[in-house]
Amino acid sequence: MIPSPEPIPDPAPSGPLPPPPGIRPALVAAQRGPAHYRDPRAIRALVEAALASLDLPDDFVRPGDRVVLKPNWVKEHDERRPGPDAWEHVVTHPAVIEAVLRWVAPRLRGSGSIVVCDAPQTDSSFATLRHYCQLDDLVSRARADHPGLAIDLLDLRPEEWHAVDGVTVSKTSLPGDPLGSTRVALNEASEFVGFHGCGRLYGASFNMEETNAHHAGVLHEYLLCRTPMDADVLINLPKLKTHKKVGITCALKNLVGINANKNWLPHHTEGTPAQGGDQFPAHTAKARLEHAWMGAAKRFLKNRPRLSRLFVPLKKAGRLVFGNTQAVVRSGNWHGNDTCWRMVLDLNKCLFLHTGSGEPRSHPLRYLAVVDGIVGGQGNGPMAPDPAPAGTVLAGTHPLAVDCVAATLMGFDWPRLRLLERAFHLRPPTFVPFAPAELRVVSPHPPWNRPLDTLSDTFAFEPHFGWLGAIESRAAPFPRPRPPR
Repeated sequence: MIPSPEPIPDPAPSGPLPPPPGIRPALVAAQRGPAHYRDPRAIRALVEAALASLDLPDDFVRPGDRVVLKPNWVKEHDERRPGPDAWEHVVTHPAVIEAVLRWVAPRLRGSGSIVVCDAPQTDSSFATLRHYCQLDDLVSRARADHPGLAIDLLDLRPEEWHAVDGVTVSKTSLPGDPLGSTRVALNEASEFVGFHGCGRLYGASFNMEETNAHHAGVLHEYLLCRTPMDADVLINLPKLKTHKKVGITCALKNLVGINANKNWLPHHTEGTPAQGGDQFPAHTAKARLEHAWMGAAKRFLKNRPRLSRLFVPLKKAGRLVFGNTQAVVRSGNWHGNDTCWRMVLDLNKCLFLHTGSGEPRSHPLRYLAVVDGIVGGQGNGPMAPDPAPAGTVLAGTHPLAVDCVAATLMGFDWPRLRLLERAFHLRPPTFVPFAPAELRVVSPHPPWNRPLDTLSDTFAFEPHFGWLGAIESRAAPFPRPRPPR
């Protein structure tokens, strides 16, 4: 892990900051088009139409700005089917990234920078991802067409883990964010204040002590990459997918990829609900046995990482006894997860209320989200979803508005998702400057061009199996989006 900088003692801002002049944060644009990526010009037209519908101020992007494009690059392929033909439904498609980059670049008028960056899951291969998505060619084309701009591609991770059957067996150090990282201490503003799970929080690795050291008592802090935190304009480019821990992954959840140490991020709370946890949904004998067995293995490996390869056959044996995670609810992968939504909303507070130095923002962040819903992901998301060809691009200037619209269009009842419902009831300060009744969609498709609570003609994405029956909207029609035969 990279060393942590000294904490910054600045007080939290009072928030919410008012939106920039001319910005309507509760408005979301929704465009429909081809449900495939074979025509990049059609994708670019959809993106530009969505952005035009927002009627942004002429100076939203200004000469000299540092613009960050933040796609979802969680994994280089569907984790069930490794290979070059199984990624379009998992990550933000390069056609969408390039369309947004081409929208930004002329507005900089030859002065400024564009950085396309993410911190993929730690055991993902960025080299494979950039090859599959032809990201170097994308950047080369943009540089040739806009020689006055600094256009770069970054893997923000400080290290890459190498796994065998889901077990980390080695780690490789990476350069990480060239601007370094900053520690943001939300403390009393965190959604973890008073949470009964503190002390039993599980992060991104076996080292639970590290996770809980940063969420204890009145201390709640995050280590964030400085490049996205320093941006004058941050353009979030999420993928429209279901998610095993929070229901959907879209604009809010995509901020996990701006972290310099993901083990500071609580993902679930150990134990069953009867034990005050959300790791498993029921207090069964099998759950108790698995909790004890896995806990012992994790404690052993935390202090003996060189022996991690020995855990590979043990994990295979455990799969035979306890079942495969692709079919069994564990690790907080269900609608009862009361941990992960708190972390996601905390990260959005960090971005919207703090600068790259960790100080309170004095001016609102210029923020956009452009959602790749051309081919989304349904079912076992975020890394093993089935393709959901929806032919949709969404755009908005606030992540919560975008996510409420995204969830509704997916066929979900957004107030049933804790991530979204609780975002309207945050501990102060909040980053949400509107009420649910203000949410509105603008679209050339008449059933979508209306207030959110009257939207119709939505899709019916299949939830992750741990969320079935908990979030679907009764009004969602069939047929479900399915991959073409």
